Amino acid sequence: MIFDPLYFIVLAPGILLGFYAQWKISSAYNRASRIATRSGINGAEAAAHVMDGAGVRGVGIEDIPGQLTDHYDPSAKVLRLSPDVYEGHSIASVGIAAHEAGHAIQDARRYAPLVVRNAVVPLANFGSGAGWIVIVLGFALQMTGLIWIGIAVFSLTVIFQLVNLPVEFDASRRAKQELVRTGIISPEELPEVRRVLSAAALTYVAATLTSILTLLYFLMRAGAFGRRSD
Repeated sequence: MIFDPLYFIVLAPGILLGFYAQWKISSAYNRASRIATRSGINGAEAAAHVMDGAGVRGVGIEDIPGQLTDHYDPSAKVLRLSPDVYEGHSIASVGIAAHEAGHAIQDARRYAPLVVRNAVVPLANFGSGAGWIVIVLGFALQMTGLIWIGIAVFSLTVIFQLVNLPVEFDASRRAKQELVRTGIISPEELPEVRRVLSAAALTYVAATLTSILTLLYFLMRAGAFGRRSD
């Protein structure tokens, strides 16, 4: 099954979109990282201003190693920003930091899709690995029931991706709104921020499409296997 040509045919749209999304985010980030904000503040300061402007208190901001490793940790109530974003004064740094601050705002507002996403994360992490193992094992042992159990487990990953999309889009919407409202960026600078965040959102769309197509492939193979077993 690993070298099945059908797998690459079915997943081709997701793979191609994934490559395009990576090129898009790299291009947008490199461009915006060379443009300093007129306000002159860095990413950490921007995140703090965005959260403060939205009335969110008690969220820490830390720097972590890596590039584009930025994320919000809802369990610790901490915004973790990569060095380039934390210390950077560019539009890219401010935009990404504000996006992560958008997640903190969602958490404070108990934004329903974020609550669901946080609840699904452990199941999705389990499903992404265990699903594959159970499915492959089911084909190897020629056990149709085991294959369908694996598909059900893998479906948790698809559910996570589908729930994650509105969460990411909403965080970007909040980020852009607060950046302009607080004066961190001017309306003239907004298109560059929008370009970076839209490119980042495309990576989530690609991941969602890939997971859906992977599930479709499993369903096709399970159906064909079931017919052969009859």
